[in-house]
Amino acid sequence: MSENHENKDSLKEETTAQEEVQNDQQAAVEPEMSQPEVGQEEDGASSQKQLDELKDKYLRLMAEFENYKRRTVREKMDLMKNAAQDTMSALLPVLDDFDRARKAADQNDKGNLFEEGIGLVYKKLYDTLKHRGLEPMATDGEPFDPEMHEALTEIPAPSEEMKGKIMDTVEKGYRLNDKIIRHAKVVVGK
Repeated sequence: MSENHENKDSLKEETTAQEEVQNDQQAAVEPEMSQPEVGQEEDGASSQKQLDELKDKYLRLMAEFENYKRRTVREKMDLMKNAAQDTMSALLPVLDDFDRARKAADQNDKGNLFEEGIGLVYKKLYDTLKHRGLEPMATDGEPFDPEMHEALTEIPAPSEEMKGKIMDTVEKGYRLNDKIIRHAKVVVGK
C-alpha cells in the first residue's frame, strides 16, 4: 500500500507542476494582450502591412496558377487535336498516288474502271481523312502565297492577269484542323 500511496503523491506533484507551468504561460500571455505600448503599435501596423503583402502575393499566385491551368488545358487540347499529324503526313503520298492513277485512268479513257474499283478505295480513304480534319488546299488559279505554297518553278504567264498566280499544282498541300501540315508544291506564272 505504501507503493500505491507514493504513486498518488508523485501524480499530485506532477499535476501541480503542470498547473504551475500553465499559470506561468498565462501570466506571460496576459501582459501582451493588455494596452499596447508605442513599439507594439508599430509592430501591429507592420504586421498588417505584412498581412496585406501576403494576401497580394497569394492572389497573384492564384491568378498565375489559373492562367497556367488554362494554358495547359489549351495546349493539351491542341495536342490531342493534332495528334494524328504524323500519321496523316505519312498517308499523304498514298493520296498523291491515287490522284496520279486517277489522272492516268482518265487520260486512257478507262475512268469508269478506275471509279468502280480503285475509286471506291480512294473515296473511302479520302473521306476518312477528311472526317479526321484533313482538307486539301485549293491552289490552281490562286495567287501565290509563300506561307502556304512552295514554288518549284516559274513559267511565262499566258496573260497579264495570271502573273503571280499558280499555273499548275505538282503536289497538293494539306491542312489538318486549319494547321498546314504540307505546303503545296506549285508552278507560278511570271
